[in-house]
Amino acid sequence: MRSDRKENKKPGISTRASWMLVIVAALTLEATSIIQYIYAQREIKKEASLRAQSELKSAENKIMDVVNQAEAAVRNSIWVAEWCLENPDSLERIPQRVVSENPVVVGSTMALVPGYHASHPLYAPYAAKNLETGEIRMLSLATEAYDYPSSEWFVKPLKLQDSYWSEPYFDENGGDILMTTFSMPVKDKNGTVAAILTADISLDWLTDLIGDIKVYPNAFNMVVSRTGQIVVCPVETLVMQSTIDQIALESEDYEALNRVNQAMLSGQSGEMPVRYRGETSHVYFSPVDRTGWSLSIVLPEKELYSGVRRIGMIVKLLQLLGLAMLVVILRVVAKNQGKYLRMNEQKERMENELHIAREIQMAMIPKTFPPFPDRTDLDFAASIVPAKEVGGDLYDFFIRDEKLYFCIGDVSGKGIPASLVMAVTRSLFRAMSAHEDNPAKIITSMNNSMSETNESSMFVTFFCGVLNLATGHLRFCNAGHNPPLILTDDIRPLPVQANIPLGIQNGFVYNEQDLQLHYDDSLLLYTDGLTEAENLQLQQFGVERVKSVLHARRNSQDQLEALQAAVTEFVDGAPQSDDLTTLFIHYLPNEDRFLEERHLVLHNDIQQIPQLAGFVETIAQEKQLSQSMAMGINLALEEAVSNVILYAYPKETDGLVDVEAILRRDSITFLVVDSGIPFDPTAAPEIDLNVPLENRPIGGLGIHLVRQLMDTVHYERKEEKNYLTMIKKL
Repeated sequence: MRSDRKENKKPGISTRASWMLVIVAALTLEATSIIQYIYAQREIKKEASLRAQSELKSAENKIMDVVNQAEAAVRNSIWVAEWCLENPDSLERIPQRVVSENPVVVGSTMALVPGYHASHPLYAPYAAKNLETGEIRMLSLATEAYDYPSSEWFVKPLKLQDSYWSEPYFDENGGDILMTTFSMPVKDKNGTVAAILTADISLDWLTDLIGDIKVYPNAFNMVVSRTGQIVVCPVETLVMQSTIDQIALESEDYEALNRVNQAMLSGQSGEMPVRYRGETSHVYFSPVDRTGWSLSIVLPEKELYSGVRRIGMIVKLLQLLGLAMLVVILRVVAKNQGKYLRMNEQKERMENELHIAREIQMAMIPKTFPPFPDRTDLDFAASIVPAKEVGGDLYDFFIRDEKLYFCIGDVSGKGIPASLVMAVTRSLFRAMSAHEDNPAKIITSMNNSMSETNESSMFVTFFCGVLNLATGHLRFCNAGHNPPLILTDDIRPLPVQANIPLGIQNGFVYNEQDLQLHYDDSLLLYTDGLTEAENLQLQQFGVERVKSVLHARRNSQDQLEALQAAVTEFVDGAPQSDDLTTLFIHYLPNEDRFLEERHLVLHNDIQQIPQLAGFVETIAQEKQLSQSMAMGINLALEEAVSNVILYAYPKETDGLVDVEAILRRDSITFLVVDSGIPFDPTAAPEIDLNVPLENRPIGGLGIHLVRQLMDTVHYERKEEKNYLTMIKKL
C-alpha cells in the first residue's frame, strides 16, 4: 500500500516541477524580450545614424564632384582670361570655352569691372547651354534689366578678392533655370581685378540626388543654403520660398529646432532630436564644403522603430507558442522512458552535423593544387588540419589584374564558434580585396567591420599580402600574426610590424610594408599550431626546427611533405592541441618578362623640362632606338609633363612629377604620376585636322600629338594621384 502511494505521488511532483519550469521560462522570455527591445532600439538608432551619415557623406562627395568640376573649369581658364584682358573683343570666347569643355557647366560669363575698359563700360558676354540639345548660345548680361554689377556672384568675389559660390537663384535673364554660380576674380598684370569669370551649374541634378537618399522610406531630405533658404525639399512649395527659421517658428519645440538650424548654418555636422507638429524626429545634418550649403535627413521616430515594434509583437506570439510547445514537450518527456536512447541519437546527429560543418568549411578553402594550372610563375602547396572536427584557421588566395592576393589567419578559440568567425573573416577578405589592392586598407576595413559586431570578443590574427606577378613587388600587412618565413638564399622571418589582431579595436590604423621578391624565392605562411605543436614531454616544435627542415630552393609540395613528416615524428602521437595550417608560395616568373626601371623626379617648374631629353637619350642608347623614335618619345613626354607642370598644381605650389620608364624586350612603358588636381587628358575628343583652325574647339592638340607618337595612352586616378601610362612598342 505504501509503495502504491509513493508511485502515485511521483506524477504530481513531476507536474508541479513542470509548471514551475514553465513559469520561470515565461518570466525569462518576457525579461529577455524587454531587454532585446531596449537594445534593439539602441542598435537601430545606431544603424540609422550610420546609414544617415553614410548617405550624407555619399551625397556630399557627389556634390563636391560637381563643385570641383565647375571650379576646375574656371581655374583652368583663368590664365586664358588674364591673357585676353588687353583685347576685350576676344573675351566672349572664354565663357564659350568654359561651357563647351565642361559638361557640368550650363552657363558662364566674363564680366568686366565697370569702367575697366573705356570702350566697354559694361561688358558681360554670357554663354548658355541648352540642356536638351547641348547647343550653346551667346547672350549679354550688360543690360539695364539685369544689372550684373549688383549681382551677388559679381559683388562678392570682387569684395573678397577671392573665389565665391553664390546663393542659389533663378536666373531669368541668363540661364533661365535654378542655378548657383562659382565666381573667380581675373586680375591684370598689375594685380588689379579687371573682371569676374563664372561657371553656372543647374540645380536640377541636386534635386534628383537628394531624392535618391533612402535611409528609410518616409525620411525627409533637404538642402539649405548658407542663409537658411530651402533649396531642395520634397515639399515643392517650400523650395526657394521658405527658410528653416520660418519652419522653426511653426514648431512646438522651437528651441531644439532653432539649435539645429544654427548648427547647420554655422557649418557643423551631427544629429539632434526635435518635435515638429506633434511628432518626434531625428535630424542628421552635414555641411558641403566651400558652397555654404548644408544637407539634412529628418527621420521620424515612429518610422525608425516601426519594424522593431512589429517584430516585438511577433516575438510575443512566438514566445506564447514556445511556452505552449514547452508544456507539450515536458509532458512528453515526463512520460518518455527512452531518455538515454534519445541522448545517443542526439549525439550521433551532432557528430553528423559537425562532419557536414567540416565539409562546408573545407569547401571555402582552396585545396586543388596546382590552383592555376595554366600559370608557370607560381608554385603552391597548402594544408589545414583542425584540432577538432571544425577549426578557426584559414588561408585563401586568388589572382586579379596580374596580382596575387593571399592571406592566412588564426581565430582565437576552437570548434564551431571559431569556424563561424573563420567563415566571416574569409568572406570579408574576398569582399574587401575585390576592388582594393592596398593590404593595409584591406585589413583596416576588415578590422572595422569585425570590431563593430564583435559581441563574442573573439579576435583573429591575420596576414595579408599582394604580390605583383609582373615585377615581384610584394606589399603586405600584418595583424598580430606569426611572421612568415621568406626562403631565398637563406631562410629568415619576414620583417613585419606586429600590430593588433582583427576585431579588437575599431579604427586602428594598420601600415603597409613591402619587399622585392626574385626568381625562385618562396614564402611560408603558417599558424602557431605549427611552431607550438607539442610532444609528450610538452616541448614545442619551434621556429628553428621549421627552418632546419626547409630548403631554400625546393618546390612547394616537397617543402610541405617534409614539414608534415618532421612534425609527425616530433609529436610522436601526442594529441593535437591547436589547428595547424601552412601555405607555401613559390615565385617563378619568366626571367625575361621584366628587365629594369628608370626614374626621373621633376618639380612643377617648366625650367626642368630639358632634363627629359637626357633621360630619354639614356634609354634610347640602352635600347638602341633610332633617332626619330627617340625624338618622338621625348616630344610625347615633354607634352605630358608640361601639361602636369602647368595645370596640376595651384600657382606658387611646389609639386612633384614622377616619370618612370619600365624597359622590356619588346616595349617601353612610361608612367607619369602627380598628386595634383584630378584631370584626364585622354578625355579630350579626337581632333579633326581637316576642320579650319578658327572652327576647332580650344585645346586637345597636345593629347592628339601624344596619341600619334605612342602606341597606347591610358589615364587612371587612384589614391589621390593622376597616373598617365604611355606605351611604345619596339
